[in-house]
Amino acid sequence: MKTAVVLPFLTALEYDVFNPEEVIPEFCADAVGKKGEKVDYAIKLDGEIRILVECKPITTKLEKAHLAQLYRYFSVTNARFAVLTNGRNFEFYTDLASPNRLDERPFFSFDLADAQHPVIGELKKFAKSEFDVEGILKSAHRLKYTSAIKREIAAIMDNPPEDFVRLVISGVYDGRFTQSVREEFTPMVKAAFRDTVREMVQSRLSNALAETSDGDISEEDADEDEIVTTDEEREGFMIVRAIVGEVMKPARVFMRDQKSYCGILVDNNNRKPLARLHFNRKTKYIGLFDGENEDRVKIGSLDEIYEQGARLRQTAMQYVGVPA
Repeated sequence: MKTAVVLPFLTALEYDVFNPEEVIPEFCADAVGKKGEKVDYAIKLDGEIRILVECKPITTKLEKAHLAQLYRYFSVTNARFAVLTNGRNFEFYTDLASPNRLDERPFFSFDLADAQHPVIGELKKFAKSEFDVEGILKSAHRLKYTSAIKREIAAIMDNPPEDFVRLVISGVYDGRFTQSVREEFTPMVKAAFRDTVREMVQSRLSNALAETSDGDISEEDADEDEIVTTDEEREGFMIVRAIVGEVMKPARVFMRDQKSYCGILVDNNNRKPLARLHFNRKTKYIGLFDGENEDRVKIGSLDEIYEQGARLRQTAMQYVGVPA
């Protein structure tokens, strides 16, 4: 499993698995409580141990008990991140709760057999060329609580608690909230919750299909009455303009809202794209143009636009000195 899955995984993250000074197999630290115990791999960057990797058989269900070795080694090295894997499931840990003490729950996990686009975006942050401790820790804080909130929402959907049922029906039922009322309305609230989610998904799919069907109609020809610029898009535009203001005059940066995205242009010229805000969907992205094609990067909040500052400034530099 290590050779077939884990080593190729580390290679994909740009680490040289054939360099024992970078990827250290069977890593052992002298200060660990139990002698002879080793962590499968330790990744060293800039002369310091930064990531620990512990591997288990693929048939193993990853549990808290499997963190024992990582827990001890985390406290006696400069590692900031630890990975526990069975070759299919990967769990990433850090010390958000208490410094130098490995958290009991992962801040990020995924199934290799079901790796979605957002997963790839998070993994890129661990690549050797993009490894930034503070940046990852900032994302880790968000991911940790987002995952916990998702679990709570899923639990509420499966078994709506009494307080939730009381809150939901307070606007539609005027009678006293008794035991019989709770028993009557709980199944309705559960069904309505699931129907609402399903209808939202179906609506998104229908809109996406409609946009695809109307693809021969240019964005510029879209009915302006159908375009609504949101406060979030305006704020995103202001953040981008502030970021690139370090390399070009802010007056050169314009916002041109379209039906499917909000465009940010230099000199209000379609041939000078700076960024695109794809905010009219549940999952938000910022489109970057520092390469040959638009690269959409998922963001969880407007603050994460600042994480793309270097790329935005790089794009702006392409237009510096170019006449309007």
